[in-house]
Amino acid sequence: MREAAFIKQNSAKWKRYATEPTANPDELANRFIELTDDLSYARTFYPDSDNTDYLNSLTGKVHQHIYRNKKEKSNRFVLFWKQELPLLFLQYHRQLLYAFLIFAAACFIGAISAAYDDTFVRLILGDQYVNQTLANIRKGDPMAVYKQTDEASMFLFITYNNIKVAFTAFVMGVLLSVGTFWILLQNGIMLGAFQYFFYKQGLLLTSVLTIWIHGTLEISAIIIAGCAGFVMGNSLLFPKTFSRAESFRRGAKDGLKIVVGLVPIFITAGFLEGFVTRHTQMPLYASLFIILGSAAFILLYFILYPYWLKAKLSHERPVH
Repeated sequence: MREAAFIKQNSAKWKRYATEPTANPDELANRFIELTDDLSYARTFYPDSDNTDYLNSLTGKVHQHIYRNKKEKSNRFVLFWKQELPLLFLQYHRQLLYAFLIFAAACFIGAISAAYDDTFVRLILGDQYVNQTLANIRKGDPMAVYKQTDEASMFLFITYNNIKVAFTAFVMGVLLSVGTFWILLQNGIMLGAFQYFFYKQGLLLTSVLTIWIHGTLEISAIIIAGCAGFVMGNSLLFPKTFSRAESFRRGAKDGLKIVVGLVPIFITAGFLEGFVTRHTQMPLYASLFIILGSAAFILLYFILYPYWLKAKLSHERPVH
């Protein structure tokens, strides 16, 4: 489509959105979706046009209006989880894929390194942990390490540590995404070596059914935090039509929202590790229920639900 035809087709709508503000949250969401669709089209086919800059500015104003809408104040917390975070996350599925692939590759590197070098596991996990776990295996309780600290202390320590790792993965994105890459690489290699260690002891299934009770949420959240780091880092590398400073401000804000959105997940993972994982003799169906339920939640909320929500809002969009 020629740019002139594109403008003629949409100019009346843009003018109305610019001159007739609305306080209705559903209408604001509809306007935002329409404008982001138009902006995406304009960036693709008319990247250097003044009209693209105008659309960019108008979209930004609607975006700000959405989150300053006073009618949403009393329900702000619910709306953040129900709409804002999923719609925000939908924009960054590509960065999530990068984070997942990097982490998966790092896990493979860790497992292969452990397979070909007997000292690698000790280098990564430490002699104390390896010796203690080997002693526990000889005693017939390979997962006894999860029983050594009382539940509440373990819950608080693990939750704090996981949140710290997530925020580190995000903040390190300021180093042009290289820092986030390094955090994902470190944690992935550690996990790969960790799982190979139990595989070598003939306890891979036992470790999976125990560790991934909390690990499903914990590892998923670290990968998502890596996605947030890439959002911020890539905003510096690829500012598109924004100035580099404005692009960084937007990327940092979006990335921070993603990381903040992970805090309840880390709290849940910490609770599971502190209070549930220690019950290493729980029935198989109970372990599978928690592990598969956690994986289903991550897949549904962060991958599928954003698409469903966008389609729902688009379907409800009023005809003008």
